[in-house]
Amino acid sequence: MYEASVGLFVPYLRNLSALLDKGVACAEARKFNPTVLLGMRLAPNMYDLAQQVGEACRHAVVAPALLAECEPVALPPLEHDMAGLQARIATSIEFIESLPRAEIDAAAERNVFFKLKNGTELPFTGRTLLLTFSVPQFFFHVTTAYDLLRHAGVELVKRDFLGPRER
Repeated sequence: MYEASVGLFVPYLRNLSALLDKGVACAEARKFNPTVLLGMRLAPNMYDLAQQVGEACRHAVVAPALLAECEPVALPPLEHDMAGLQARIATSIEFIESLPRAEIDAAAERNVFFKLKNGTELPFTGRTLLLTFSVPQFFFHVTTAYDLLRHAGVELVKRDFLGPRER
């Protein structure tokens, strides 16, 4: 359970951070403000890039916290600036790496409740939370962030999404 949560979220959050760095480098090379990237969206009713990053962090923080029976770290309000998003990613990584492995590993059959932003609580076991909700949600948002940056002309390849091989 630990490897399926912390062991998965941390490297991909690092990859997401590197994607944002490449977005900044592209903007600087093309002489435009990188903040423009953060407002991009694939469709009018979809989250923009900043919100995609925010949601990826939220799922990466909340699921392992629920598994560890800990309160998730309070992430600062979402800002539409690269430094703020990088800080959010770093805070998320630091928090989830601090969670106890034994508690998370023991959570497969434990009942947990994921609270949506509107207050609705969704019931899961620890295993179903990860496999049917949090991991798919996390990857949806990370993938969408990647796609938005690619669409903006940032030179990315699949290896940028997947990250270094040594895992």
